[in-house]
Parts: sequence; structure tokens; C-alpha cells
Amino acid sequence: MRRYGMVIKIKPEKLEEYKRLHAPENHWPEVKQAIQEAGQSNFTIFHKDDLLFGYFEYTGDDFEADMKKLAEKPIIKKWLALTDPCQEPLETRKPGEWWAYMEEIYHND
Repeated sequence: MRRYGMVIKIKPEKLEEYKRLHAPENHWPEVKQAIQEAGQSNFTIFHKDDLLFGYFEYTGDDFEADMKKLAEKPIIKKWLALTDPCQEPLETRKPGEWWAYMEEIYHND
């Protein structure tokens, strides 16, 4: 299992919409299933100021291939069409990233 942290900006005027999309009563089971099938678990998003911090654990064998397959699913494309306009990528992200992946510095079980 590998842990991933990632960060992106949230547009202040879109924060309430983003929260609404992620509220339990608006949950899309197909999105959750696709994320789990891609080897991700414990997927969590936190908010502070103008930032979103995402965390998940990955249990697959080929992260790049699994993320590519996930991104190609129609339900994920539909979901991202709603959530991406709420976000603003960091200028310091690597090429090809939307959320900027972070370096893990410390972990304590």
C-alpha cells in the first residue's frame, strides 16, 4: 500500500458548490466504485483557506495505468465536468497533473 497526498486550489466562489457535490446525500455510487476499482481507498478531501488537500491509499501494481483507466471512464468524466470548474491547479504542479501530488515526508502508524 502506498499513501498519496495532493493539493489544488478551490475557487472561493465555488466552495459551497464543491461541498454540495461531495455531501453524502449527493454521493454517486458509480464514482466511488470506479475509484475503488482503480485501487484507491480511504479517499479523503480536506479544505483550508483556498486549498483542497486530498489523501488516498493505493493498493494496485501500476499507478499510472490504473489512473489512466480511471480517467477514461465515462462516469468519471461526467463527475470531473462538475468538479473541475470549482478548482484551480497550482502553478507548481508537474506537467500532466491537475491536482499536484505531494512528497510524503513523515508517517507514523
